[in-house]
Amino acid sequence: MRYLHTMVRVKDLDASLAFYTDVFGLKEVRRIENEKGRFTLVFLTADEDFVEATESKSPCLELTYNWDTEDYTGGRNFGHLAYEVDDIYAICQKLMDSGVAINRPPRDGHMAFVRSPDGISIEILQKGGSLAPAEPWLSMPNTGSW
Repeated sequence: MRYLHTMVRVKDLDASLAFYTDVFGLKEVRRIENEKGRFTLVFLTADEDFVEATESKSPCLELTYNWDTEDYTGGRNFGHLAYEVDDIYAICQKLMDSGVAINRPPRDGHMAFVRSPDGISIEILQKGGSLAPAEPWLSMPNTGSW
């Protein structure tokens, strides 16, 4: 398992970037603009992690800017932790066997979400390419929120 990023929703991308880069000293590694989803993702990293983050996409802080305005209350501005795993199906099975609900099953063989006992959302991503879709994950519905 490898730590990837922590996602934080931001209301004003320019103000947040000014804080995280100009004031706090993080560097932008990459940016994703998604017109269909109406959001922008900006991945930042510390100076000492820049080479590693550029090559392996971690460790990063992900700023998520949703183009449609929303006031984030109750901690909604914090999104999730993300970890990359060797076998997403094996880790999801281990979690289920331990009584953890798979809130967003890995139907695509690539991404799943679970929650910690404190309600922290955790994204699990398949290392490398997606695994072939397989049961029971393929037909498993989402549960709760993720």
